[in-house]
Amino acid sequence: MIWPVDVEWPPLIFEVFLVPSEPSNASGRVRFGQDFELDLRVGELRRSGRLLKLEHIPTEMLRLLIEQKEQLVSRDQIIERIWGKDVFLDTDNSINAAIRKIRQVLKDDPAKPRFVQTITGRGYRFIAQVVDVKVPSVKDDIPQPAVAGEDFSDSRLSWLWLRRWPVLLGISIVLLPLSAYFQWPGFRPRYQPSSARLMLAVLPFANLTGDAGQDYFSDGLTEEMIAQLGHLDSAHLGVIARTSVMHYKHSQEPLEQVGRELGVQYVLEGSVRRDSDRVRITVQLVQMKDQTRLWSRQYDRDLGHLLALQREIAQEIANEIQLALDDQRRNDPAHLASRAPASYEAYESYLKGRYSLNKRTPGSLQQAIEYFQQAVAKDPGYARGYAGLADSYALVSGYDLSPRTESMPKARAAALRALEIDDQLAEAHNSLALIAENYDWDWQTAEKEFRWAIRLDPNYATAHHWYAEYLAYQGRFDEAFAESERARQLDPLSLIIAADNGAILYYSRQYDRAIEKLRAVQEMEPNFPRAHLLSSVYLQKGMYAEALADIERWRRFDNGPWIPGYLAYVYGHSGQRLRAQQELRKLEQLSRHRPLDPGPILMAHIGMGNKNEAFAWLEKAYLSHSTMLTSLKVDPFYDPLRSDPRFQELMRRVRLAQ
Repeated sequence: MIWPVDVEWPPLIFEVFLVPSEPSNASGRVRFGQDFELDLRVGELRRSGRLLKLEHIPTEMLRLLIEQKEQLVSRDQIIERIWGKDVFLDTDNSINAAIRKIRQVLKDDPAKPRFVQTITGRGYRFIAQVVDVKVPSVKDDIPQPAVAGEDFSDSRLSWLWLRRWPVLLGISIVLLPLSAYFQWPGFRPRYQPSSARLMLAVLPFANLTGDAGQDYFSDGLTEEMIAQLGHLDSAHLGVIARTSVMHYKHSQEPLEQVGRELGVQYVLEGSVRRDSDRVRITVQLVQMKDQTRLWSRQYDRDLGHLLALQREIAQEIANEIQLALDDQRRNDPAHLASRAPASYEAYESYLKGRYSLNKRTPGSLQQAIEYFQQAVAKDPGYARGYAGLADSYALVSGYDLSPRTESMPKARAAALRALEIDDQLAEAHNSLALIAENYDWDWQTAEKEFRWAIRLDPNYATAHHWYAEYLAYQGRFDEAFAESERARQLDPLSLIIAADNGAILYYSRQYDRAIEKLRAVQEMEPNFPRAHLLSSVYLQKGMYAEALADIERWRRFDNGPWIPGYLAYVYGHSGQRLRAQQELRKLEQLSRHRPLDPGPILMAHIGMGNKNEAFAWLEKAYLSHSTMLTSLKVDPFYDPLRSDPRFQELMRRVRLAQ
């Protein structure tokens, strides 16, 4: 019999034929540099017996370099080993950051390396002598009977399987033909090892009602399916965020192109029809490798049963993909159900709120607040409704420059109420982290809440994105770039994630790379405000004409207070003081008519070299809890003020003086 070459063996028999070979170094440990020791099997690095802290990616890179000791290891080899061939990676960020961490923990000087040598333009080489650590006795390697919960990936357990091979071979002879005949689910194609992370995109559900006013419903269903699938097995299944998949709404791009652009192995497509009290949902799961439709279903339900239907669809998809759940915890269905609102009316208001929130304009954010208020009024126990309300309040002042002292306390109250109802809700922890960072300058609480949100939902791109910003504000740039890359992988087409990656490059004084990144965002969306941080980068390089040209492009779609603030900043730096004063007067006149964030006027005074006025407006920024102060430690914008004792005192007050 000839077995199909593209099938997965049933799990038990798969272990028989693909058992790890016994390593030539039975202990699996190597020693180098007198007192460093690396356990190749579990990825633990020790020095003189003391465990050293080294993250997963740097550890895997060190393992690869040691395995290929004294040989050149190219960047392509590193990418293929750690992330896989078909995964897009910003190598400049991720690989360089990992190498820096390796050198830091090994106390290795890149100018005079003892361990890792850089071969410019080609890769890296491990140059230290490596010695296998021998075990004291052969008996130590004789496997003992397995106990419950033992990890069968340990290579020593291969002997247990080999001792049983006659029995297992007999079972395989009987089961393999039967499983092939009956299309056993274990025979689904799989091209990643069990430890790899599959990626899935839920494309926007098509609204087939003929009523564009029902888009909130189909878009809301898309977002809910992303959330449901993202919680099933975050260790093995990554789900692309809503921002990226919405680029394909109403698009006619072939699935093959969509899969390639998003970097996914599977795509879920769907459509929605509904009338007054019934809904019909059609979904299909497609494998990108060969465009195979693995599974399709049609559901007809009462609208009141929609929430249960979403969980049903999500679970069927998870079963179809054949996730390899080892010691990872599945979400408790009862807990997921507890997050559902008590009524469909509350859920419908919540969907409308999310639809408005995602537009990210001053008007849409105010509308989102109204919808979320309706949702929690209809169901006071709806935690996700309060989390949406917290996000809306936390973001609105950044878009309309209204006083944060009005919106942020409301955001905090909503986030705390959400956590009171459900303390395992990642969105609420993330909202609370943003408030602690941007309003309280409570950096310790912010980091704890960001990390907790990521732990609860590793597929939540916004948590990785906001945490990357936090790390950048602290000057922890290697960690910030790594976290930003995780956000990008989960939301590869997100403009704000890409633009904020450019901001991190700017804060770390990598101006040329920041220009490249921000230009790329502007090419995708010329009217995206955050990308016009580009003018600040140009200014730091003394490219005044380019900075002014960028501000003029910005003015075409936004003539708000930031425009005269930036113009005064650039004119002041470039010696055009009269023009700078004209822009400053515009801001002063505007501030007399409505409350205004101090940021634009502060920019003008710094650009014009008015230090005393700048510190006066910094004090106003402090009293109003302006977000301008979150970047106080790293923003080149503040460099003219850093030597002044008043600046150091302000750094202490916002808890950034370290």
